[in-house]
Amino acid sequence: MSGHSKFANIKHKKEKNDAAKGKIFTRIGREIAVAVKEGGADPANNSKLRDVIAKAKANNMPNDTIDRSIKKAAGDVGNVNYVVATYEGYGPNGTAIIVDALTDNKNRTASNVRNAFTKGGGNVGTQGCVSFMFDQKGQIIIDKEECDMDFDDLMMLALDAGAEDISDEEDSYEVITAPEDFSAVREALEKEGIPMAQADVTMIPQTWVELTDEQDIKLMNRILDLLDEDDDVQNVYHNWDE
Repeated sequence: MSGHSKFANIKHKKEKNDAAKGKIFTRIGREIAVAVKEGGADPANNSKLRDVIAKAKANNMPNDTIDRSIKKAAGDVGNVNYVVATYEGYGPNGTAIIVDALTDNKNRTASNVRNAFTKGGGNVGTQGCVSFMFDQKGQIIIDKEECDMDFDDLMMLALDAGAEDISDEEDSYEVITAPEDFSAVREALEKEGIPMAQADVTMIPQTWVELTDEQDIKLMNRILDLLDEDDDVQNVYHNWDE
């Protein structure tokens, strides 16, 4: 996994997303709504909600916006009808793409996702067609510039909390956990004041695909841009080595 923390990509996305903060906050708001419906509005008793709050903070969502989202979700529990939908398919040159959505209309979302793949020269496949090429892991990215802790101390802290691995990348540290240990590791780091650029359970590719043809790169970006514009789409995972 070394060399593929994609931290530069995260920073690039964050800069790009400054213009689309509202969209990011809307997506996180949906995740808060689902977490509150599943486990209640008190973060102390709802680890999933704590994880979403940490994700919100990593995306610079203001505390009052987070609080408002939780209160709105708590008062709206009976009306929260988002369902999880996952789509898998192929982009240019056999790149593998997984799309996670939270939607109140699966027909609309399926149509939009299919449209994004088609316009980028790809196609949606059957469930499981590419997910076997990925490992589901907790992933925590720490910006070296923001972290005062020595790497050896950070490594001991993370491993003692249950992390599987921690790697020292060029400008970041990457902590990897099993999905079920993610919350405990994230909270142990948070307790020590470790700032996290990204903290999420994600899908990490086992192998990466390089695109060298300009048209393939253009088409792949077309798929990713269209998916990014869709309000129902929460996360997109792919194995394109950008």
